[in-house]
Amino acid sequence: MADPSSYRPKPGQIPDSPGVYKFRDEHRRVIYVGKAKNLRQRLANYFQDLAGLHPRTRTMVTTAASVEWTVVSTEVEALQLEYSWIKEFDPRFNVKYRDDKSYPYLAVTLNEDFPRVQVMRGAKKKGVRYFGPYGHAWAIRETVDLMLRVFPVRTCSAGVFKNAERSGRPCLLGYIGKCSAPCVGRVTPEEHRDLAEDFCDFMAGRTGTYIRRLEKDMTQAAEEMEYERAARLRDDAEALKRAMEKSAVVLADATDADLIAVAEDELEAAVQIFHVRGGRVRGQRGWVTDKVEAVDTAGLVEHALQQLYGEESGDSVPKEVLVPALPEDPDAVSQWLADRRGSQVSLRIPQRGDKKDLMVTVQRNAQQALGLHKTKRASDLTTRSRALEEIAEALGLDSAPLRVECFDISHLQGDDVVASMVVFEDGLARKSEYRRFQIKGFEGQDDVRSMHEVIGRRFKRYLQERERTGEWEETPAPTGPVPAPAPPAPAATGEPATQEPVVGELAAVEAAPGALAPGALAPGEPAAGAVAPDARSTDPAREDPREDDGRPKRFAYPPQLVVVDGGQPQVAAAKRALDELGIDDIAVCGLAKRLEEVWLPDDDDPVVLPRSSEGLYLLQRIRDEAHRFAITYQRAKRAKRIRSSPLDDVPGLGETRKQALIKHFGSVKKLRQATIDEICEVPGIGRRTAESVAAAFAAAAPAAPAVNTATGEIIEEDDGGSRT
Repeated sequence: MADPSSYRPKPGQIPDSPGVYKFRDEHRRVIYVGKAKNLRQRLANYFQDLAGLHPRTRTMVTTAASVEWTVVSTEVEALQLEYSWIKEFDPRFNVKYRDDKSYPYLAVTLNEDFPRVQVMRGAKKKGVRYFGPYGHAWAIRETVDLMLRVFPVRTCSAGVFKNAERSGRPCLLGYIGKCSAPCVGRVTPEEHRDLAEDFCDFMAGRTGTYIRRLEKDMTQAAEEMEYERAARLRDDAEALKRAMEKSAVVLADATDADLIAVAEDELEAAVQIFHVRGGRVRGQRGWVTDKVEAVDTAGLVEHALQQLYGEESGDSVPKEVLVPALPEDPDAVSQWLADRRGSQVSLRIPQRGDKKDLMVTVQRNAQQALGLHKTKRASDLTTRSRALEEIAEALGLDSAPLRVECFDISHLQGDDVVASMVVFEDGLARKSEYRRFQIKGFEGQDDVRSMHEVIGRRFKRYLQERERTGEWEETPAPTGPVPAPAPPAPAATGEPATQEPVVGELAAVEAAPGALAPGALAPGEPAAGAVAPDARSTDPAREDPREDDGRPKRFAYPPQLVVVDGGQPQVAAAKRALDELGIDDIAVCGLAKRLEEVWLPDDDDPVVLPRSSEGLYLLQRIRDEAHRFAITYQRAKRAKRIRSSPLDDVPGLGETRKQALIKHFGSVKKLRQATIDEICEVPGIGRRTAESVAAAFAAAAPAAPAVNTATGEIIEEDDGGSRT
């Protein structure tokens, strides 16, 4: 726990202009981001007597070890920069709404030659019109099914579309009149795009025109005694009316607005949003957050507006936003919203009439969402807390292990040896921090040695991070043999958090590009290109000035507990790796599969937890997740190796020329037997490439023949290197 006075800036150092400030902890992680009209006045509030601070604010300032700020020219810039930094650094003491990426939208892909109507989730894509969000995907499909009678827009996937295009036969929807079948040329691309745009206009609220047009055509058809066509038009009009009835009219003046309501208690807050377009509720969504900072309703509203519109533009930001309380600086927020929309946005509290009545409904939904969340979480949170306490008691830890890392080794008879590292924080999986390793220190099967290598590599990087930030001034002398230094690690490619990243060697610190902050550099912030003057600065692979910017890093956070999949030998190997690095403040245990025994270092007997123990159940879940993660990677590597060919090693030989070679000779086996002159006969293959191909096959050992275990028949290679 730090004393705030130890890092308090001198009053004269802090400017009295608008800006954004960051608090960092001792690991240089950004733990809080805030903005202020007057930086000097706002920061002074954090450095008063601790007894006068809100408990959450007191926790934040005692966790922090430094504060920095960036001056901006306007309050609107401060609002934008604060949002960018919160998204970038993910500070633990800022209010963060659990995002609604899983909400389904009705999307029309106007960026394609033949626009498609479909259900979409996740981040919005350029050139796609979105309607919603909806509470359930089935609600979208019901609406689309009704509207396809009138707007027969394509709904099929790219694969189905191409198959129909090749065969000249449309899918079932084309035969029953719910698709205009552009795949077989029933309509031109221009006519199909007009249908898609009409569909979008109707969904956007411009409904009266189409219904009146259908009713007029129906009357005209009846007068001309075309009764079948008149009946079809009547059914089309009824279908559109039923689609409209699914979103009831709530505002008679055809208003476009978003209504935001907040329900809160001392610990949590729930936000509900109703999206009203053309006077009808077109979508609804909600978020729940822990109140990790001292924030009132106005602050929660401001955070919700940032979350809701931070990445939106144009018509996605409505003309009117109705809220229960105005932010601290409503003019700046209104200007920020107007900049994103491109025109004026009204931000206000409804006072009377239909809008106030609808706000009461939204507020009631927020209260119900908070109550439901607390009901669900009470049992879950209690169970996780009990599990962590049982683990701490069984292993003799001083406190519950809030961060647990588990390691597992996977291979197939000594080939493709890999390891996995999974991370659980507060009893929940944190998949964005999962890591995978290739065992490269030796060949063959040795789980104990593999575990020693992986633990050593993981915590060697941890020590490098501590040394770089000045937390580890002098590395203690190792107590055992010093392992050979690992080669510089390649930087891992950034991947979406929803995916599990693959790391070959020990990954370098992830350094995503940061937001360009207007104004001067914050005090103590390194200039671009600066590198810490330590022993690693001689390694060009380490010279990344963005490493010290407070973003979540790959190996910078130490766990309180390391779990290994295995028994006493694996636990001893992990403990030995930590001892060699001089780390003595991280607990180690192993979970053996045979009897689900928990092994501790230097203990001859295991710890046996009751079968009904929540602690044992949590350890099993962590171990099983590490096993799943490792074996998935191992299978992927094995599949890639099996699919490999000597042609892969020929420099300059791309996929097109590989296929040309296989097509010319009919199989890899025949290509292997071909002479250089015969290879030169393939179009696009020169003499030098042919020599390289022949050399690659000569260097590759011939594969052993595969045998059908049922018949004993030798399976010969066929086209493309497959066997038959």
